[in-house]
Amino acid sequence: MLKILTFSTLYPNAVAPHHGIFTETGLLQQLRSFPVQARVVAPVPWFPSRAAVFGRYAHYAAVPRAELRAGVEVLHPRYVNLPQVGMHLAPLALARAARPAIARLRAGGFDFDLIDAHYFYPDGVAAALLGRALGKPVVITALGSDINLLPRYRWPRRQIRWAASRSPAMISVCQALRAEMVRLGLPGERIHALRNGVDLALFYPEPRAPARAALGLDGYTLISVGHLVENKGHDKAIRALAALPDARLLVVGGGPERGRLEALARTLGVAQRVRFAGVLRQDQLRSWYSAADALVLASSREGWANVLLEAMACGTPALASDVGGTAEVLTCRAAGLLLPENSASGIVRAVAALRADPPPRGATRAHAERHAWLDTVRARFDLFARIAGLPSSCAAPCTLKTNCST
Repeated sequence: MLKILTFSTLYPNAVAPHHGIFTETGLLQQLRSFPVQARVVAPVPWFPSRAAVFGRYAHYAAVPRAELRAGVEVLHPRYVNLPQVGMHLAPLALARAARPAIARLRAGGFDFDLIDAHYFYPDGVAAALLGRALGKPVVITALGSDINLLPRYRWPRRQIRWAASRSPAMISVCQALRAEMVRLGLPGERIHALRNGVDLALFYPEPRAPARAALGLDGYTLISVGHLVENKGHDKAIRALAALPDARLLVVGGGPERGRLEALARTLGVAQRVRFAGVLRQDQLRSWYSAADALVLASSREGWANVLLEAMACGTPALASDVGGTAEVLTCRAAGLLLPENSASGIVRAVAALRADPPPRGATRAHAERHAWLDTVRARFDLFARIAGLPSSCAAPCTLKTNCST
């Protein structure tokens, strides 16, 4: 039995159930498929008050110190995150906050084989500090901006390289991110590109007509899903509507840009054709994907965008910017199209091309089925087992399927 300690600030909790849900999803898939036991340490910033006047900071205070999620024990120790200097001190603050929580887990009988850390900075660096102190190996998974953005700053760049030097293996969620890690100077022979999968039992095509009727939809419908922040490109999808007079747009997600995006829709005169759905549960999101004609993802940066495969699993093709691992997903017509340029006009041109020759929704679902979780979690298990000195699940490495012939 392999015992792992998952460590990341990107993990859901009772207050923010969608925060870092991809980390939880991958772990649960691992637990369902292989002989693994796990505990999670997911620190949250310390804040003294739950008063609503403090906004998102009050949410930190409301997060429980410990909870059971899908049968997994999750601890949320508090760490100090000071303005201005937080970037530099965060790894040490995270490690110091986690030490007592980890000590309680070990005292309770859970002595793990390795630390499974997600997000290179500050989480991966903190995990490396913990691993050194506890004598445990650490595997760090890079997700996107931790490699594409943060190393532009000297201190995080130095710390990322130090953590990589102490890690017997690292994981990237796509080949493009692995290449960036190598360019950053991380040892390529220890970096394994293991993309995220999609839960095919959760995301599947619902009957289209009832899904559209339930949402009151008519006409051609685009959907843009993700945190409402600038780099996700929701504004480009809204701007594209001005040149798509018979189309409507569903915007799913929450975040600080909502007010600006609503104002933009009003300014462009398309507000009546834009619906802001807020944050949806994944089982709710399935109906929205199924009702849409295409997903639009106009991000300026990504690692591996999980929404692409979620939409495809529901039979909905994607129109997406060529960033991160997106080109590794959109490998055939059934999957959708890469935007000819990441702009509103690029979206308009891609919509026209897709509408002229839409793929069968069954073929889009079939493409998503090539990206189920099993190969990825098997490869992760074998990697972890090798590092822990335990038997692997198979004699030969698993090949992840990233192409299709549709």
